[in-house]
Amino acid sequence: MTAKRHGSTTTGNRKSQPAALNRNRLYLAIAGGVVAVLAVMAIGFVALGGASPNAGSGGGSSTVTGEAIHQATGGSWTNVTPDRLAQMLQNKDFTFVNVKTPYIGEIDRTDLYIPYGQLTARASELPPVKSSKILVYCRSGAESAIASQTLLDLGYTNVWNLDGGMTAWQSSGRTLIQMNRT
Repeated sequence: MTAKRHGSTTTGNRKSQPAALNRNRLYLAIAGGVVAVLAVMAIGFVALGGASPNAGSGGGSSTVTGEAIHQATGGSWTNVTPDRLAQMLQNKDFTFVNVKTPYIGEIDRTDLYIPYGQLTARASELPPVKSSKILVYCRSGAESAIASQTLLDLGYTNVWNLDGGMTAWQSSGRTLIQMNRT
């Protein structure tokens, strides 16, 4: 009995070479297609202002450290870091609104507690002048981003948001206070 040799150059193996070549061409075509799709997505992402604070229509980063412009429907808002907010609180010239629901505490010098889902219904509590500076925050930044968009929808033009919310505030070594708010 003779043992079958693997990898020999028989007629069957010569037939597999064109199949392997076709398979390699298919893999290259798929890889090229994936690269093309990713390139188109990246271009679209940058064009919409998602990758760079300077990209998009009218978007840009502020010249002040600790601020970044976020383009949104109907306008934009400015995201601030906890350090920048601490500076701003020294010479406070804005309405400071906690929008976290449910209430879990707040940053000292907060003016209003209005859950983000109630902003439209409680708009009469907000400054009547639509160019007034309003800075919102929540626990992580998610609810305050929704609140920022709601304020833009209400016609406010000077909207600010604490990036990372109370979590970032506390991570920067600062504390929250507890008030009797509902």
